[in-house]
Amino acid sequence: MWLKKAFDQAVDGSRVPKAAFTDENAIASFGVGKNMVASIRHWAMACDVIRDSGDDPQSFEISPIGSEILRDGGLDPYAENPSTAWHAHWWLAGRGNRATTWRWLFNQVTAPTFTRQELEAPLEDFARKLDPKRRLSASTLSRDLETCLRSYAPRFAGGSPEDFAEPLLGELGLLQEVHKGQYAFRRGPKATLHDGLFAYALLDYWDITAEGLSSMAFEAIAYGEGSPGRVFKLDEDSVAERLMGLADLTEGFLAWTDTAGLRQVHKKTGASNEMRLQMIRRAYD
Repeated sequence: MWLKKAFDQAVDGSRVPKAAFTDENAIASFGVGKNMVASIRHWAMACDVIRDSGDDPQSFEISPIGSEILRDGGLDPYAENPSTAWHAHWWLAGRGNRATTWRWLFNQVTAPTFTRQELEAPLEDFARKLDPKRRLSASTLSRDLETCLRSYAPRFAGGSPEDFAEPLLGELGLLQEVHKGQYAFRRGPKATLHDGLFAYALLDYWDITAEGLSSMAFEAIAYGEGSPGRVFKLDEDSVAERLMGLADLTEGFLAWTDTAGLRQVHKKTGASNEMRLQMIRRAYD
């Protein structure tokens, strides 16, 4: 419920004062400790519920899709629908929005199985290349990896009650702990991933990587860095099956073709942002 807690600080449904996370009443207002208030702010920004405001340095602004999902009477105000978790995962691992570890894990790690310890050195190398001047703590990297892994594969034995709580991303079935401390991705069809959310992610990926182009190759959609196929850990057949249904889903805005072995998706010119919003709404049908 952290995303909803952040959203509910909105004034007039559009802006959240930054002071809501820092003033002396924040702990009572959120009903959690000081460190958790800071965490709520971080995850609300990472999952694109709130954004930095371009015209008001004292406030965050509510994202259009954040409002569509979490407002009272919205698509899923209590984060009960799997599409909300898939949307959060897309922003963390597909966009890498304030979540370098998530983006790196789901796009760069190809080993069939891995431990947290095996990931620490390559993640550090990746982070240093992004920002050579930044000082990185090994313990911080280790904790960030642990947080990321436990977001998808929670600990089920021992510890505090929080260790038994199913995290928002745990229901997605993307990662499993095959042995104690050893993890593996679950590749294949994803029953809870709605075609509307897949189409939303494809349009988002398209605008980021190929804005202005009217077609995109199947290989880019299935295997490209930051692509829906890679981020959602879909197998090739699952990607192809979803692409074949795009024309009906989007009323022809996107369309799949397979001619002489050339597999690609075509996109009409027009308001991609509006189509993304339509696809989000379809994901909650």
